[in-house]
Amino acid sequence: MNATVLKFGGSSFLHPKDYGRVAGHIADRLAAGKNKIVAVVSAMSGTTGNLKAVMLNVNNQASPSNLDAALATGEMLSTCLLEAAVSRLGIPVMSLNAYSLGIRTNSDFGRASIDSVDPKPTIAAFQEHDVVIAAGAQAIDQSGRLTMLGRNSSDLTAVVIAAMLGEHACEIYSDVPGIYTADPCLVPGAQLIPEIAYRTILQMSRHGAKVLHHRAVDYAEKHGVTIVCKSLTSDGAVAGTFVTGHGNACSVTVARDAPVLSCASLQECDNLCALFARHEINAIRVEDSHGVGICILSDIDFALRLVARTNTSSVPIGSRSAVTELDSSALRVHLHSDYERAISLARQIHERMYPAAVSEPFGSRMAGQPSAYSSLLFRANNTPGNPR
Repeated sequence: MNATVLKFGGSSFLHPKDYGRVAGHIADRLAAGKNKIVAVVSAMSGTTGNLKAVMLNVNNQASPSNLDAALATGEMLSTCLLEAAVSRLGIPVMSLNAYSLGIRTNSDFGRASIDSVDPKPTIAAFQEHDVVIAAGAQAIDQSGRLTMLGRNSSDLTAVVIAAMLGEHACEIYSDVPGIYTADPCLVPGAQLIPEIAYRTILQMSRHGAKVLHHRAVDYAEKHGVTIVCKSLTSDGAVAGTFVTGHGNACSVTVARDAPVLSCASLQECDNLCALFARHEINAIRVEDSHGVGICILSDIDFALRLVARTNTSSVPIGSRSAVTELDSSALRVHLHSDYERAISLARQIHERMYPAAVSEPFGSRMAGQPSAYSSLLFRANNTPGNPR
C-alpha cells in the first residue's frame, strides 16, 4: 500500500505545544501527497528516565517485564497526545500501541528481538483513517506480555513498519538534520554527511553516535529500507542524510559513561565477550595495570542484566568515556576516565581527519581543553567479542 512512514524522536517533543507543531507537519504532508501517513513517536524528552527512576524507587529489584510495562507508558502517552493534536485539525486519525501494532518478539525484556510482524492491523486502521500514530520501541511477546525493543529504539519500530508495509523509505526526525562526522554539539567543524552506507553508520551507532539506533540500521539494510534523516524547523522539514548501501566517511564518536566490568581472569573475560557477541552487544576487552576487564559500549542495561544471570564474579568498577575513530583503515577506541579530555581528544582526531573544517559547534564549547591526554588505545576490530 502507499504509506509514508515518519518517526519523531523525544527531541521533537520538548514541550506539550510541540505535538501541535508535529501535527501541522503531518497535515501539510498529507495535503501535499496521496499517501496515508504512519507517524511513529518516542516518549516526550526526559520521560523514560523519569519513569525508570520512579519504578526503581518503588522497587529497585523490579522484574524486567514489570519495568518494560512501565517504561512503555511514555510512548503510549506521546501517541495519545499526537493523536489528539492531529484530530484537532479535523484529520481522521487512529493510534496503535504494542498490543495492536502486529509486532511480536521474544521475551528478552529490555531489548527484545523481533520474531514476526503482521501488517494487517495497520492496513485495517487505514480503511477509515488517513493517519496512524504508532507507539515506538514496544511490542508483545508470544505470551502477550509487553516488551521493549531497547532504549531509544523507536527508530527500529519505524523501520519495521516501513518494511512490513512494503515501503522502501522511512523518515527519521531528530534535533539535527542528519548524520555528521562527529557530534556537532561537541566538535567544531563536524561535517554533514549527505549519504552513508548502512555498515558505516552501524559501526558509528555501536560506538556512541546517537542519531540512529544500531538495530534499526541493521533491519533497514536487511529489508532494503532507505533511512532519510531529517529535522523539523520553523521553515519546514530539512533533509540531511540518506542511509543506503553506498557512501563512506571518516568519523569520530564519543560515548559517555560506558561501564567497565572487572574480570577475575582472561578466560572469564573471553567468556563474557563471547556472550556479548552472541547478543550483538558491542564490548571491548580492557587490560591495564589493574588487571583485565570489559568496557560495554552498547545496550548497556541489557548487557548488565545478562551478566547478572551468569555465574561470574564480574562487577562494575566504574565507567569510561569512549572515543572511537573510524576511517578506511581501522576502527580504534580510546578510553578516558575524564569526559572533557575525551572531548579534547575527539576534536584533535577530527581536526586531523578534516584539517580544512573550521566552524563553531551547535552547542556550547566544553570548558577547558587540556593540551595533553592519556588514553588506552584498542584496535576494536581485532578484539575478541567485538561485533564487526
